[in-house]
Amino acid sequence: MSVTSHATKFAAPRTDAAGRIALIGLTLPEMIAALEEHGLPKFRAKQVWHWVYHRGVTDFEAMTNLPRDLRDTLIEKFSIERPGVMTEQKSTDGTMKWLLVMADGQQIEMVFIPESDRGTLCVSSQVGCTLTCRFCHTGTQPLVRNLGPHEILQQIMYARDVLGEWPVAGEKKDANQGRDLTNIVLMGMGEPLYNYANVAKAMQICMDEEGLGISKRRITLSTSGVVPQIVQCGEELNVNLAISLHAPNDAVRSEIMPINNKYPLADLLDACRNYPGLSDNRRITFEYVMLKDVNDSDDQARELAQLLRGIPCKVNLIPFNPWPNSPYECSSGNRIHAFARILNGEGFDAPIRKTRGQDILAACGQLKSESQRAKPTT
Repeated sequence: MSVTSHATKFAAPRTDAAGRIALIGLTLPEMIAALEEHGLPKFRAKQVWHWVYHRGVTDFEAMTNLPRDLRDTLIEKFSIERPGVMTEQKSTDGTMKWLLVMADGQQIEMVFIPESDRGTLCVSSQVGCTLTCRFCHTGTQPLVRNLGPHEILQQIMYARDVLGEWPVAGEKKDANQGRDLTNIVLMGMGEPLYNYANVAKAMQICMDEEGLGISKRRITLSTSGVVPQIVQCGEELNVNLAISLHAPNDAVRSEIMPINNKYPLADLLDACRNYPGLSDNRRITFEYVMLKDVNDSDDQARELAQLLRGIPCKVNLIPFNPWPNSPYECSSGNRIHAFARILNGEGFDAPIRKTRGQDILAACGQLKSESQRAKPTT
């Protein structure tokens, strides 16, 4: 990572309730600048960066290669806070869900899905959601606010705390073997591309080999189709892309996903075709929730195949996960398999996603918190 010159001006860093400067969420140049304000040299800032992001310490006392007086300064002037935890739930299938509390009291949910060959952390990008997709529980919670880069990173860092997955001295930085948490998906609460600047900053720290050290090939950003930021995301982050599609035509998609009125399918798929790095070895994932008598007919399967023709992709078929008072039913197992067979026959990889964490409302489309936007005072 290149180091910005000392002349660079940065926005004022965040402070906690005690007035200490919060280090999580700062880039290396920002951390250098913040520590230099208190007389700490650049090489010490690099050591602190390593302890915070690569080793995941939660106590400055653990930074054992720093002198005593420097650690005292860090304790007095800086913080490396984690989010608060309201609840932790564990499904019968091993899926874990946390209700996390941010410094201002707002709440978000985060989910960890263990599998035989990987472990995926589903990270939120907003409190609530600005979209109103009719099949999604999160969409029933109006947007409260965007999450900052620090709050996105705090989710990943807290999960590593719980799973005991911070590297130890001497371990290779890119080692994933033996770890439970291997993959990140920005697929929790919120629309990541409506909070792109904060998501991008968090992911750049996440992908930094001297930071969290998670490869871009192990990070997937899921969007409902915010067209202007799709190619930008590919150019700047180059992470894997997933599209919440859920319909084979504009009429059905606009009915269940109002964002389609702003960014119709022709524009969305044009952005997908131009996603940087797209190839048969690096495909886009199209997410398709199966809704009974809405988007699950044989004709709609054939229409979907025609729509996606020529785009290197796979189609994840997702059985609809019900939530209280949801307006839809899940397609039958036979109908989902018939839909998949048609797509397979048209040359598409169309796996049926196994529902995980449904008993704790941790499955796709089920996340929600009780946070509400504060009413204006008069």
